[in-house]
Amino acid sequence: MRRLGSILLALVAIHFALCSGAQSLHPQLSYLGFDRNEYPGDAALDGLRLSFRFAGYWLNPPPGTAKNSWTGKRRILRQHGFGFLVLFNGRTDAELKGRDAAALGAADGRAAVAAAAREGFPRHVLIFLDQEEGGRLLSEQAAYIFAWAHAVRAAGARAGVYCSAIDVPEGTASISTARDLVEREEQQRASASAGARQPRLFFWVANDQCPPSPGCAPTSMPPSSGFAWGDARAVVWQYALSPRRPQFSASCPRNAASDGNCYAPSMPPSRDTFVDLDLAASPDPSEDR
Repeated sequence: MRRLGSILLALVAIHFALCSGAQSLHPQLSYLGFDRNEYPGDAALDGLRLSFRFAGYWLNPPPGTAKNSWTGKRRILRQHGFGFLVLFNGRTDAELKGRDAAALGAADGRAAVAAAAREGFPRHVLIFLDQEEGGRLLSEQAAYIFAWAHAVRAAGARAGVYCSAIDVPEGTASISTARDLVEREEQQRASASAGARQPRLFFWVANDQCPPSPGCAPTSMPPSSGFAWGDARAVVWQYALSPRRPQFSASCPRNAASDGNCYAPSMPPSRDTFVDLDLAASPDPSEDR
């Protein structure tokens, strides 16, 4: 997956009170997972499970693809002991411009929950909306995301967003997509009555800069080392991407093989074993409550 994005704010110990249905992060526990756009194939699962506790799982075609190769694979992944990061590919700004972004978000939210049910995920599953474009959100992007999240919750699931946590310049200051979403959400909650407030979003944040990323290598860093900031609900940190992005990760130790990809440890490099690397406080981030 390609991501634009922003730098994590000051890394702090995790002490956040989460809203109903939220996971509690344990600062000293961490689990390694992977994600990739293309399903790696059934034959690769034993080798991948030697290193990874959970896998990203697309509910619809990933960015830049016409079909979803993950469809129907939940059962075999579960049989191999994997937990899940459930992901729904959202719309780019070009797809939203000039259209009713909120209506599209609501329709896509319902589609995401329906797809999760077809794949056998439980009703309370945490689904992440893939927000590929970084920096401050445009108004139609924000309308789409919050309408999507509302529809997901209305159908009984939990809503999260995959987005960048790398700061990008904005005039004399800077902003990240994750921080922008947190600020917008808190503004909405402040203006709503107590009974009308929605549960807060969860976050799967991308930051492949070194530091805080350890580069293209397994790590046992506690979650608080990489993806937490004071008031956020980050439950997953994506710390390395394939192919690497030199503008962010050129200085990372052991960041990538010569072709620019990160490969699963203890497996020969191949088209089925390059991965993005993720760290979470749960071995099953989308199904753990």
